Amino acid sequence: MINREEYHLPPREGFVVTHFLTVADVKRSAEFYQRLFNGTVVRDGEPTIIQIANSWLIVNVGGGPTDDKPDVTLHPPGNPNEVSSFLNIRVADIWACYEQWRRKGAKFLTEPKDHGSEIRGYLRDPDDYLIEVGQVVTPRSE
Repeated sequence: MINREEYHLPPREGFVVTHFLTVADVKRSAEFYQRLFNGTVVRDGEPTIIQIANSWLIVNVGGGPTDDKPDVTLHPPGNPNEVSSFLNIRVADIWACYEQWRRKGAKFLTEPKDHGSEIRGYLRDPDDYLIEVGQVVTPRSE
């Protein structure tokens, strides 16, 4: 397991990458990511910042334009079947994660499917954001 202490937000040098999700209910979303992925809330409120493994997720409500994004309005997904981005999680054992996360309430679209070089499945968060969970399959030497 990766030591969370090795990662810092804000970064001590260079930069880190976070993912921002516009959500309908910040507390509900934070609870989902804490419960399912053992996330740690490092900042509560609006926005809420959650550390998940070696990454951070920011969840906040939507809103209209601001002075630094004058023509942009943020809102949760309108149609769960039309997606322009999704979270992508890589795991060591997809079947163990699938079973563990289902017990915690995750709703997968299907069981993980074998695609040769990877096994992957998809689930949704409370705002219908798509989350891909995949395991790279190492080719067997013959």
